[in-house]
Amino acid sequence: MAFILLSPLCSQHIDTRYVPETDPLVLEKLEKWQDLKFGLLMHWGPYSQWGVVESWSICSEDEGWCRRKSDDYTEYKKEYENLQTTFNPVHFDPESWALAAKDAGMKYVVFTTKHHDGFCMFDTEYTDYKITSEKNPFHTNPKANITREIFDAFRNEGMWTGAYFSKPDWHSDYYWWSNFATPDRNVNYSVNNYPGRWRKFIGFTHRQIMELMTGYGKVDILWLDGGWVKKRSSEEIRKAYEDMNIEKPTRIQNQDIHMDELVKKARVKQPGLIVVDRAVYGKNQNYLTPENTVPEKELPYPWESCIISGGGWSYTPGAEYMSGRRAVHMLVDIVAKGGNLLLNIAPGPEGKWQEGAYKLLRDIGRWMDINAEAIYGTRAIAPYKEGRICYTSKGDALYAIYLLEDGEKVPSKIKISVPGITDDARISMLGTGKELKWKRPGNECVVSIPRDVPSKIAFTLKINGL
Repeated sequence: MAFILLSPLCSQHIDTRYVPETDPLVLEKLEKWQDLKFGLLMHWGPYSQWGVVESWSICSEDEGWCRRKSDDYTEYKKEYENLQTTFNPVHFDPESWALAAKDAGMKYVVFTTKHHDGFCMFDTEYTDYKITSEKNPFHTNPKANITREIFDAFRNEGMWTGAYFSKPDWHSDYYWWSNFATPDRNVNYSVNNYPGRWRKFIGFTHRQIMELMTGYGKVDILWLDGGWVKKRSSEEIRKAYEDMNIEKPTRIQNQDIHMDELVKKARVKQPGLIVVDRAVYGKNQNYLTPENTVPEKELPYPWESCIISGGGWSYTPGAEYMSGRRAVHMLVDIVAKGGNLLLNIAPGPEGKWQEGAYKLLRDIGRWMDINAEAIYGTRAIAPYKEGRICYTSKGDALYAIYLLEDGEKVPSKIKISVPGITDDARISMLGTGKELKWKRPGNECVVSIPRDVPSKIAFTLKINGL
């Protein structure tokens, strides 16, 4: 399966294999999730103060998008972790975010409760590296438990909540043990040689996730990142090195955190919980998450493209956001191929979104006010996409969404080649309700388009009569 790469800021390998879920409650919830189509992802933490990529600059891997502006790693990591003592987002207002997301047509939120650096944006009992620590100036604020405040604000607007949680924890001495150097993203000691230390890490991870499952209200999605933390057999480890054509420059080993047990416990507290064990083939990846990419064709399983809206995943000073046109076209393209769009917006160090983010959501919202019927609750239908036309379906209705390029003149006619359109079909345009004239030369349906359309970004034809 081919993918369209939108940005080099990708840290996960895309594996297109899928194992279907069997739990009836999860299957029911997955079906409802596929109706939602559009969600919000937020990367936020103390790193926003520097405007650097989240977590990755303290990892020793040498990638252009996460290099440090320092020659002294030890000193840099110390200063990075000391950002905890100055992170004070006094303008944090999750209600304004939730309202803007709702007005844009978003239906769920996924928030970074903990990224790879280990800093917790929730009030965990198991580390002092957290937003509610006395070391943090924000800990006295009534909204100090940021995850709870975000979840409550978005639920109050009728949206689903998802907890992003990093399985690797680069602050934990049970993962990056201070007794050894940290050559890459992986656990930096031999799990086989120090099984007791690894067991402590498993317990630490389970306890933190169960805190989120029990103390933060209804959670709909557990979105786990760090796909290299997974169970591997000896044969899988051998093959991994062989496939990379290397000897052993990285610490590929069995990083089993007992996911089956963890998911079972989590679903006792949150029945029907959708679990996304990202980039890990198996039954605990209920939907797949192509990262900053859009598939070129439809995919035969539940999926969601997580996409940067402006700057990077984390806060970027002076970030330039994508246009409303580009965002709408991307949403339509993804939905036509059977997926959801999870659009990332990164709050700044004071707890505010940039104005560009609000403008983008307003532009999307204006289009969704007219065309949402062709997005929510729809399913993919062949031929999915032809040129500028994307197709969706719902019940006996077919939607043909024509994507207008900037400055493009509205076409006087468009051809629709979806099979099964009856001779007595009625075709109208969303936003006007007026029926349009159409003819059938051969197997195609040719529709006459009025000069004035409700949106210069894209317009939608509704065909009743499949």
